[in-house]
Amino acid sequence: MKRRNLLLFLSAAAGTAAIASLAKNHQKFSIPFQSSGSATISFKSVQGPMPLLTDAIASDQSISALAQYEIQDDLVLPEGFTYDVIGAWGDKIGDSRFGYNNDYLSFVETAANEGYLTINFEYISAIPWLQSYSKVLGKKLPVEAVQAELKKNGDRGLNAFALAEKNLLKTQIATICKEALIDQGMGVISIRKNAEGKWERTFSSNDRRITGISGLEDGRYLKCTGAAKAVFEKKSGKGYLDKLGDRIIGTFANCAGGTTPWGTVLSAEENIQTQVPDPVYADGTSFPPDRVTFRIDDEEVSGQGNVFGLAGNKYGWIVEVDPANPKDFGTKHTWLGRYRHEAVGVRAEAGKPLAFYSGCDRRGGHIYKFVSREQVTDPKDKANSRLLADGMLYAAKFNENGTGEWIALKADTPVNPDDPSTIVGGMINLPNRPAGGFAPFRKQAEIVKYKQKFKTLGDLYEGNPTEKQGAILIDAHYAANACGATCTARPEDTEIAPDGSLYIAFTSGSPDSRDGGPDQRIFKGSNGEVPYEHGFVMHLTEEGNDPAAMTFQWKMLALGGEPTAGGAGFSNPDNLMIDPDGHVWIVTDMSSDKLNKAVPKRVGKNGVPISQSNLRGLFGNNSLWFVPTSGENAGEAYLFAMAPMEAELTGPFMSRDRQSLFLAVQHPGEFKGIRQGMKSEARQFAMRTPDGKDFTQIRQVPLGSNFPSKKADAPPRPCVVVVSRDAGKAIAGYATDTTIV
Repeated sequence: MKRRNLLLFLSAAAGTAAIASLAKNHQKFSIPFQSSGSATISFKSVQGPMPLLTDAIASDQSISALAQYEIQDDLVLPEGFTYDVIGAWGDKIGDSRFGYNNDYLSFVETAANEGYLTINFEYISAIPWLQSYSKVLGKKLPVEAVQAELKKNGDRGLNAFALAEKNLLKTQIATICKEALIDQGMGVISIRKNAEGKWERTFSSNDRRITGISGLEDGRYLKCTGAAKAVFEKKSGKGYLDKLGDRIIGTFANCAGGTTPWGTVLSAEENIQTQVPDPVYADGTSFPPDRVTFRIDDEEVSGQGNVFGLAGNKYGWIVEVDPANPKDFGTKHTWLGRYRHEAVGVRAEAGKPLAFYSGCDRRGGHIYKFVSREQVTDPKDKANSRLLADGMLYAAKFNENGTGEWIALKADTPVNPDDPSTIVGGMINLPNRPAGGFAPFRKQAEIVKYKQKFKTLGDLYEGNPTEKQGAILIDAHYAANACGATCTARPEDTEIAPDGSLYIAFTSGSPDSRDGGPDQRIFKGSNGEVPYEHGFVMHLTEEGNDPAAMTFQWKMLALGGEPTAGGAGFSNPDNLMIDPDGHVWIVTDMSSDKLNKAVPKRVGKNGVPISQSNLRGLFGNNSLWFVPTSGENAGEAYLFAMAPMEAELTGPFMSRDRQSLFLAVQHPGEFKGIRQGMKSEARQFAMRTPDGKDFTQIRQVPLGSNFPSKKADAPPRPCVVVVSRDAGKAIAGYATDTTIV
């Protein structure tokens, strides 16, 4: 049986022909490739818990093989592949340490077999971080005393910002928050291959950390460019001002990112709303720090910015760092917009404006494009960084017919929100005036009144022309809602293909009661399912292949899901990587509480089928997949790696010679914490073969994690690994690509 959703990859390279037609039900989908001809997969796929089309065995054999399955608390790779840990939480970096929950990785090569590895540190996972802090770092936090006070305050949390400077409780909270923010941000380490072919750190003078509190005590403030700088420099305003002007304390929530052709690294600040206030007033100034109080629960140590009085409008940006410059501690380019940034795609072509693409990873978030005012002269010239300081930010509008346009986020753009009935969940948030922040709208009649009151974005924001533009950029998500940009399905990656087209991974089509959901006309399953939890991949081509074009075409594939339902065999695609041969690698991001969650039956007691979200336990751990884009296996998804327990694989980055795959292992043990006594438990799963045969799987699931040491009772530590292959072979999916000549 051929799955309905099998990709048909088309060449994006000039002069190459499309791949021969596959089964008639295959959806057409374009991804670039450089390899061609007939080739076979060069590795044996890892055996996951779910039967796949690529297993190439009969259903009865699959049922027999998978009736019993054991999950490993390890990074599981195909035979002939190994991994080495380059660095883990707590290791030394410069005058600080390796942070927590490493995400995007960038390897900027300075010579053969050496270069700078830049690492994002996104957030801390409350359970394993608090359990392991003293074990890993050798010092204690005043957690018990603070939790006792939190218990007294209940759901209100603690407003440490309002406490006197010498108050003991404020000092205790500041200690916890300081350590949590040190474990976020960015790190630069220098690495090289030794004589044995193993990567090692060289601990050069360029090694350094940029943390969530850089500048607070050490004077290493981050800089900024762009129109929002005028808001930061205001002496008075409607909301909170930190009195630091254009200086910025730290960077945190650093999730995905990108590497520029000129050798700098772009880091995306994502879920800042858990640490500082996200909403702003009409003049772009922040809500006060007491709007996000300090709390500790099973998922978050939240409100970390409260005690330090951090201004929320200074977070949620893209940070640029030159790893080769030891004095560079980051610049936030505000023309790129403030929202929950996930992913960075940079298109730099000589003689054309610089184009920058990113997505807002929230339910109902948008796709954005920045176009520079000036043109690129040499894509490898470090002076290109100045192009990020001036231009225009646009948000994407997707039409049902496969076309779209870019809407400028500027003062004279008309206010024209979408009808809430077209959005999954039936709600859209719009700038709330005059109170500030945002408010939910659920009826088209309310939208009509809103449009009558506010004609343009300029009517929603205040200040002189530069300050007003800065306020729009600061409030980019809600401004984009107001002008009719399409609400999407948690965009997680934006990858520029060799031909200049754009690939976008959307993780989940489900809605959220606070943030909203995606446009149901655009984001639906291959059989029309709405909401569609398992995720999508989109291909976007600019009109005339021009980075400055204002219109585009798009194609969508409902990629995630079970093979029996037309999916590839995984859920929630996250980062994409296009390797040097043009093949595609995909990592997944299923929620930690859903990983291996028992699914004894597919129908509940009330006779209602289990939701797609609650079926995600069937897929096992998060994973890494290889999808060839040429040859007889084009479009098939092959399981290359499985993550340790309750972890996520992030930031895949391949060296130019294809012999090394850098990979981050984020939040092992996030849900259960330290695995005690190597304990596991048996869970039952109602599995289904690709051709629809039901069977029961008994799965052994470790309770927590001890990765990467894998020793009993050892604390789980987020880490960065490098994957390599035996006998000097390349990390390539095709046999014809396995040896470097």
